[in-house]
Amino acid sequence: MFIQKAWRTASFGLYGYTQFTKSGFVEHAKKFREEDMQIRLDGKNCLVTGANSGIGFATAEGLASHGATVYMLCRNKERGEAALNEIRSKTGNANVHLEICDLSSINEVKSFATRFTSMDKPLHVLVNNAGLLEQKRQTTAEGLELNFAVNVAATYTLTELVMPLLEKAAPDARVITVASGGMYTQPLNKDLQFSEDNFDGTLQYARNKRVQVALTEWWAQKYSEKGLGFYCMHPGWADTPGVAKSLPGFSEKLAGNLRTNAEGADTVVWLALQPKEKLASGAFYFDRAEAPKHLKFAGTAASHSQINSIVDSIRSICGLPALG
Repeated sequence: MFIQKAWRTASFGLYGYTQFTKSGFVEHAKKFREEDMQIRLDGKNCLVTGANSGIGFATAEGLASHGATVYMLCRNKERGEAALNEIRSKTGNANVHLEICDLSSINEVKSFATRFTSMDKPLHVLVNNAGLLEQKRQTTAEGLELNFAVNVAATYTLTELVMPLLEKAAPDARVITVASGGMYTQPLNKDLQFSEDNFDGTLQYARNKRVQVALTEWWAQKYSEKGLGFYCMHPGWADTPGVAKSLPGFSEKLAGNLRTNAEGADTVVWLALQPKEKLASGAFYFDRAEAPKHLKFAGTAASHSQINSIVDSIRSICGLPALG
């Protein structure tokens, strides 16, 4: 077990340093097709969580620049309004709107979903971007470990509750979840809220991101007959405010070799634009190409068999009815 963990960490470090940095993006971009990004999204509705900064902001801006009607879901009204005005000004697209919701509160997520679905508009693209890496254990007012609440509970609850709007946009609807390369270091783990004594925020974040990847597979299978596409991706190592705050040592060490927010968001926008027949539902993408979900010899693949019981746990924790 120890040897396998050490192997995962070492192989992830090497893989990441050669692929996830800015130089990796520059190398991969040589294969990008210009025509892939010339598709328009006029008349399409997109919802982006955590849209006021970092990759979420770059995603919202990218979608707006392609003519989409964009709903930016943000926690802070002032920062959200500043980001909204900047995107409208940069893109010339007036169809960009601000929605306020604190994703650490499942009750707020439910209230937002009720409000949003009452508009009864088809939702063509949901981008689950909002993420959190809090190094010290914190518990929300609802009793949930904070990283799990935002990264897993809110992502799952929001996606499930806006499903009627996604179905209205089928067969063109898609859900894109922004995961992290850190998930390569962890198998799926049923201890969703990290009950161990020595809390490790970075480890919990990696576990959360592994859950997102497995959830994407689960959704793709569950809703395969509905004409919906489910994709997850990771942005590489980008110089976002979140990374600077949560991983200052990492940020300093790789200064000058981290991706820009736009480079990190590139694959999200690409996934939103492509015809669905070009994409594989349930797959994991990186730099506009399907990527492996597991590193060789890492021993994480078999763990995905636990996803059904994990979904049951999430639904119970979030007060959602049990699946029949």
